[in-house]
Amino acid sequence: MGMGSDNAVFPFATTTTSPRFRNPISHRRIFSDVAEDVTVSVDGQTFLLHKFPLVSRCGRVRKMVVDSKDPDLLKLELVNVPGGAFAFELAAKFCYGSNFEITTANVAHLRCVAEYLEMTEDFQQENLIFRTETYLNEIVLKNLDKSLEVLCKCDGLDPMVEEVGLVDRCVDAIAMNASKEQLVSGLAHLECNVGSGKLRMHSQDWWVEDLSALRIDHYRRVIAAMRRNGVRPESIGTSITHYAQTLLKGVERRHVWDSGPFVGDDQRMIVETLIDLLAAENITTVTLSFLFGMLRMAIEVDASLDCRIEVEKRIGLQLEMASLDDLLIPSTQTSDSMFDVDTVHRILVNFLQRIDEDDSGELSPCGYDSDGLKSPSHSSVLKVGRLMDGYLAEIAPDPYLKLQKFMALIELLPDYARIVDDGLYRAIDIYLKAHPSLTESECKKLCKLIDCQKLSQDASSHAAQNDRLPIQMVVRVLYFEQLRLKSSFSGGGSGGCGDGGLSQRFICSSGVPSSCVSPQRDNYASLRRENRELKLEISRMRVRLTELEREQGLMKQQGIRGGDGRPGEHGRAFLASLSRGFGRITMFGGPTAAEKRRKKSSRSSQGSEGKNRRRQKASFAYD
Repeated sequence: MGMGSDNAVFPFATTTTSPRFRNPISHRRIFSDVAEDVTVSVDGQTFLLHKFPLVSRCGRVRKMVVDSKDPDLLKLELVNVPGGAFAFELAAKFCYGSNFEITTANVAHLRCVAEYLEMTEDFQQENLIFRTETYLNEIVLKNLDKSLEVLCKCDGLDPMVEEVGLVDRCVDAIAMNASKEQLVSGLAHLECNVGSGKLRMHSQDWWVEDLSALRIDHYRRVIAAMRRNGVRPESIGTSITHYAQTLLKGVERRHVWDSGPFVGDDQRMIVETLIDLLAAENITTVTLSFLFGMLRMAIEVDASLDCRIEVEKRIGLQLEMASLDDLLIPSTQTSDSMFDVDTVHRILVNFLQRIDEDDSGELSPCGYDSDGLKSPSHSSVLKVGRLMDGYLAEIAPDPYLKLQKFMALIELLPDYARIVDDGLYRAIDIYLKAHPSLTESECKKLCKLIDCQKLSQDASSHAAQNDRLPIQMVVRVLYFEQLRLKSSFSGGGSGGCGDGGLSQRFICSSGVPSSCVSPQRDNYASLRRENRELKLEISRMRVRLTELEREQGLMKQQGIRGGDGRPGEHGRAFLASLSRGFGRITMFGGPTAAEKRRKKSSRSSQGSEGKNRRRQKASFAYD
């Protein structure tokens, strides 16, 4: 018997009569030249057979015949046959000595049904168990591809396939052969490139896609075995990504108006198993975009809370590498905002906890005010700060977004996460425009989160003209801008060089020194005159502000003020006067940068074009 071929053919002793079937739906007759003396029922199908071939090779059938009180037993019923009628028919042909091939497509069925029928060497030499084991050991388990095929065919053969250890052997064979292939491939690449002194990156393993054919419980065992056998972590990460994309591509996204739980139990089990696999095997080679995809999928299929928390923690470990699109997770709650703000809040908490742990042994007593500002973790915090400002601007137009959630995200980041507050100001301004029903106290509370000293000149100019802001904030913006101008001019006059004062002004506004060309002396004189005029104008504005506040109190008592809690015509006129004065605060002639940006942004409406807004530079001009 030759076992070297892929599909072994067993030359059993055969009769001259070829198999024929009578009424293949309900009755199966293996041979028709000799009258049958027993009827075997398997899964509703009846086989007309002979006792002797079965009794001579099948221990279970022999026991049934011996234990029967009827010596002329004419009917046998086999229950829970692994592989069903298909597997039993192959075993019956083997008992009759009919030629057929043992292949990767049927060896799992044959091995299980042989165990069920007790076709051991005790009844006949080279019985079916021996034949299938020989094929498995000499052909299947030595080959990764064939081991995968057999493992895929094990579906539906539980629990017998586990009892014979076929799944474990296939899993170990897949992992071991994959490790060997990577080792051989790595040595081959090393030999090919030793002359050039460069080590070429390995090509993608072919089995990565083939593993996606496995059911989830088998796949998990294969990945665990690969980890034990030293398969490259990046290959395992690629396999997990491909598996999730293949088996979860049919899951449809729910909308906020869809009610009722998701009914995809299979998808839920896949998601939960893959996430648990990442944690149990400590797999860290998957991409951040994949983690966000798994988080969205966990939300869609209503996975367990532990699974979501695990993914959120992993995302928090590398949040600085995320993009704005990653954070825009749709909400599935019927009475909530359009985006899942709570999930992003938890991710941000995990990120800050990681930063605290990283810096716990490195910070000086002064914390981030000294060496912390130069640490790598501080760079990550700055990146996340810019990312969160963009996220706040994206979710701000949502009319269902509650003020408490919006403010909670802002307050979560520490002060050192933002060098400038321009992005935060932009997000708050969008929120104020989208939520005109906010009370005056709520507007003040929200605007207090902006550090006016961190606003750039363009942002300060826009804030002075913004009638959505509380009057107190506008005055505060003007006050700090005036202080910065005073500091700039005083520094230039004392040092004898105009460069120093101007560069200090840009350090205050952007955090980065600016290389400005020193203006002429007459320009300094003109700027000093404008500065004196601005001081006088701000003094007049303060007096006018006091008058407006007194008038506002009288209007509230008389019930004249509108219900939206916004300043009336006097307030808008006052803000207009502020805008005219503050618009003159510019270092160079011509239109200010804020005016240029207002012209640019007026061509686009503030709506749902979030991606278009992100592609443009940050603009502070809104209607």
